[in-house]
Amino acid sequence: MRRLKTGVFFITFLILAVSVYADGIPDYYSRYNLLYGPPSAYGSGMAGFVNPANLTLLNAPEMDFYWTAKEDDSLFSDHWGLFTGFPHFGIGVQTQKMDTLRVTNYKIGAGFGSKSTAFGIGYGWSGGDKNASGRERIISAGSIIRPCRHFSLGTVGNFSLESSMHEWVFDVGIRPLGTSKLTLFGDMAMQKGVGFGDAPKSAGAAVEVVSGISLIGRYFKDKTFTVGLTINHGFSGMGGQSHFDTKQKYSYTTYHTRAGEYMPSIFPKLFGKKDKFLPLDLKGTIDYQRYVLFDDETIRFMDLLNYIRAATNDPRIGAITLNLSTMRILPEHAWEIREELKNAQQNGKTIIAFIDRADMTTYHLASIADKIVLDPEGGILLGGYALGKTYFKGTLEKLGLGFDEWRFFKYKSAAEVLSRDKMSDADREQYQAYVDDCYESVRADICEERRLTHVQFDKIVDEQVYIMPSEAIEAKLADTLGRWSDMGKLIGDLTGVKMGGISTKELIAAAAKSNIWGEMPKIAVVYGLGECSMDSGIKGRWLEKVFLKIKKDRSIKAVVFRVDSPGGDALPSDLVAEAIKKCAQVKPVIISQGQVAGSGGYWISMYGDTILAGPNTVTGSIGVIGGWMYDKGLSAKLGMTSDFVKRGEHAELGFGITLPFLGFRVPARNLTVDERAKMEELFRKFYDGFVKKVASGRGMDVDKVKQIAEGHFYSGLDGKANGLVDEIGGLTTAIAIAQQKAGFKSDDEYEIIEIPKYKGFIKWPNLSPVSTVVDDPAIRYIKLISENPWKPLPMLIPGTYPTLK
Repeated sequence: MRRLKTGVFFITFLILAVSVYADGIPDYYSRYNLLYGPPSAYGSGMAGFVNPANLTLLNAPEMDFYWTAKEDDSLFSDHWGLFTGFPHFGIGVQTQKMDTLRVTNYKIGAGFGSKSTAFGIGYGWSGGDKNASGRERIISAGSIIRPCRHFSLGTVGNFSLESSMHEWVFDVGIRPLGTSKLTLFGDMAMQKGVGFGDAPKSAGAAVEVVSGISLIGRYFKDKTFTVGLTINHGFSGMGGQSHFDTKQKYSYTTYHTRAGEYMPSIFPKLFGKKDKFLPLDLKGTIDYQRYVLFDDETIRFMDLLNYIRAATNDPRIGAITLNLSTMRILPEHAWEIREELKNAQQNGKTIIAFIDRADMTTYHLASIADKIVLDPEGGILLGGYALGKTYFKGTLEKLGLGFDEWRFFKYKSAAEVLSRDKMSDADREQYQAYVDDCYESVRADICEERRLTHVQFDKIVDEQVYIMPSEAIEAKLADTLGRWSDMGKLIGDLTGVKMGGISTKELIAAAAKSNIWGEMPKIAVVYGLGECSMDSGIKGRWLEKVFLKIKKDRSIKAVVFRVDSPGGDALPSDLVAEAIKKCAQVKPVIISQGQVAGSGGYWISMYGDTILAGPNTVTGSIGVIGGWMYDKGLSAKLGMTSDFVKRGEHAELGFGITLPFLGFRVPARNLTVDERAKMEELFRKFYDGFVKKVASGRGMDVDKVKQIAEGHFYSGLDGKANGLVDEIGGLTTAIAIAQQKAGFKSDDEYEIIEIPKYKGFIKWPNLSPVSTVVDDPAIRYIKLISENPWKPLPMLIPGTYPTLK
């Protein structure tokens, strides 16, 4: 609305600035006889040359060349135009010859606004015989309003800078079907001394016979008319139209070619030879977000899924090749990418994976490939899975720190790393169950694709562990030896088809933008990443506002909330959960759990309409932990003391020395028996509230939730079995469910927006050794315990779940 008001004010100002007509701007239809139809209704208006608001609607660079054939049927004449547009900026040149006069018109323009309310401004000047032809320098102001997919209204005002002359052009487009299959249009141009009834006008229609081929007809008030044909091949296109005079006799023909923005076309489907392959270099870190600048080492997870899906739907692509060398990826993310590659495979694409030094996660991803290429000096490490934690009881004792673990629920074990020197029986039980699920799931996937028995796989893991290249070929773990640099040749050898590489930018689905008018309906993918904290991690204070804003945004029809959080503080967890609950009352909210969504991470998941998780997602852990770290000789060892005054029986509880550099306070004493009893009462009430919220969100009985709670974390597979998870699936599946619940048909177009898409603008190097120490997971956990006395903490600690190494 703000953009609309700004544009209206801008155009109104120009109207008021010019109030008298004069000569200086030639007839609109003679100037732009190259157009197939009005600029807001058909095409890009010569890349924004006619109406600069068209520049706002461009999604990629576009270059158009128009020309008029001579009357003697020779191909070129002196009437031509070259127009180049970019999103929000364009420049063009048009040469016309009239009898003995020749004039060249130039214009630069800029667009702003949105797909539904676009505005633009341009500056035009002329060269050649401009004085004789009555050409003057002009300012153009334009708008294109598209409130829905059925209607488009365009306005252009041209204002002379050398006289008081101005011109107004209005055009309208109607799409009865809401698509480009049929477009009806009309326009009129008003100049000096011409009333509405006498103003020149035109009307016509464009019919898309098949995707990429359109017939256009246009009839003018002076009884002239044009008939045209345009053919788009995707990234390029051509067309021509015949012009007929007032006696309906053929007069001349204009032609055009274009290149740039992808336009839908039937031709790639008809003539696609599957002679291209898409190379995906996964070297670096696969993560949800990256910085805009100086972060080349990060590959966005969503981008990677989109590339694979685009290649799957691109008829030119015969193969997808993956370079998995030095890839850093979470096991759950590897599974999701693997599933997307499996879909591509089922749609006829050949998958080829290159590995050099592959561990269990890397090889699990590679195993989906039709062919695995192993570096001649590489190897495969299949050692199984191990998961555990570091215990600090002895360290704290040596430092002079005491720790009282507040553990009132069997499996809520995070605090035991500070109170024990090994796993408790309950913790060992849940860890072993999770590791077993991960191992068996990966084993099943690898054995299915590589045609191994479970016995053969177990023998490799237990007896070989590290497999050399020749052994890998013999064991059917790899198909051939080679290098990534030779992949172009290897593809031909492995598939029997010679293919050329294609970049991700050249993929049809990646390049294609909707030609639907106006703003498309949206599905928002919102990220809740990191610890549950008010102003870091998930940024609960900010994330609450995001969901409340989405609730009111009518253009967003559904939400996918991607949760990858081990939990943390209850307050931001509940702020976000309640905001999701309110949002879900208005539109579907689908939860997609990543590698970990336990404790506070499950808290922010529980009110979703549908919860999805991967097989090895860490989910559940419904419970709270806490503990009390206190001075048990540390201050004496450091030579530090503290003192205080107080008013209140327990006011000094938590007071003590503050450690330099690390920045957290160590209480001088432990809790008394009465204080600890009150603490336990508080924790149990808090736990009961957590359980009731889960029961309400999941539609489960409270007693049923208590049976699977007690802080127990589960794999995604077990989470589905006990009702904490609805489906096993990744982000792509979650989006498909959101699409369905939003009422979209399978072929409906919609836009996916990510919130937030980037971590920040610039990635700065971390040169501080102190910040590196403080950022250590163990130090962060100890600091969190010390900074949150009396607080029940719904959280898991690092070591409970896989992390990037």
